[in-house]
Amino acid sequence: MDYKTLREQARPAFGRFCRVCPICDGRACAGEIPGAGGVGTGRSFQNNVKALAEVKLKQRIMHNVTDPDTSVTLFGQKLALPVMAAPISGIAFNWNGFISEVDYAAAVVGGSVQAGTIGWIGDSKDPDLYTAGLAAVAANGGCGIPTIKPRENEAILALIERAAATGAPAVAIDVDAAALINMTAAGQAVSGKTAEEIKMLCAKSPLPVIIKGVMTPEEAVAIADAGAAGIVVSNHGGRVLDDTPGTAQVLPEIAQAVAGRLLVLADGGVRTGWDVLKMLALGADAVLIGRPLLIGAVGGADGVQVVMDKLKAELASAMIMTGCPSCEAAGAHLLA
Repeated sequence: MDYKTLREQARPAFGRFCRVCPICDGRACAGEIPGAGGVGTGRSFQNNVKALAEVKLKQRIMHNVTDPDTSVTLFGQKLALPVMAAPISGIAFNWNGFISEVDYAAAVVGGSVQAGTIGWIGDSKDPDLYTAGLAAVAANGGCGIPTIKPRENEAILALIERAAATGAPAVAIDVDAAALINMTAAGQAVSGKTAEEIKMLCAKSPLPVIIKGVMTPEEAVAIADAGAAGIVVSNHGGRVLDDTPGTAQVLPEIAQAVAGRLLVLADGGVRTGWDVLKMLALGADAVLIGRPLLIGAVGGADGVQVVMDKLKAELASAMIMTGCPSCEAAGAHLLA
């Protein structure tokens, strides 16, 4: 199984929901929700890809880096690469139901573990989807991070308790899902979170809390002050607010504002190992990827591993060609 074969299999599997474009940049699928596209004009999705494309790496050949260390340690776990699977649910709604939610969660978490990293699992208006994700995390020895929609705090804490029972090292709250109409329509109202609400969650949670959806340094600082263990710089893949900047554009200022205070993760438009190194150089400790892993999931856990292994190989190549010996050593000096 290779990535080319997975892409060929994905086209008929996804049908009209995703064209598996040569360059996944959100132009062909603009506004297609249900589907893989970005909301409205699709510019937020496109801005993610464009912002990363505009970041340039300095090629260096005079160094002794021949076997770069692509590993990182997060929440006490050593990962083979600084890439984790982003939380995705709604396969039937957005991806033609090419795989069941149970099998998708098993593929993403299991395939990530096979590649030496972690898969995040999603949440939905359908409680069975979160349950399926938790089962996958538990089946893989707790190597996963459950992600919870921004419901009322007591409901979130109940879901965190279930996450803790799987052995997960942390839990995330995707506050960037605050305007999802399908959640509210299903009687599970979601909303943004105040600093006090985040502080309460962090204080009562038995697991470290990561807040996903940060796009400004001011909110990053407030979240750090509230006691969160990490943030994800994310605009939800461009699927919740039209005309936001790309995540790579805002990442440096955010990372600088909270440097050393909490884990800084980022997603949005990451397609290659070169993109991963760019995000690290811009200030991220690690990245999340979403859409590329849908292609991998066509091949189950092994397909997900193929995608992760591809990214790892590309990252190692990029590190050699920039003279970067380790992920920890990545910084702005790598950028042109």
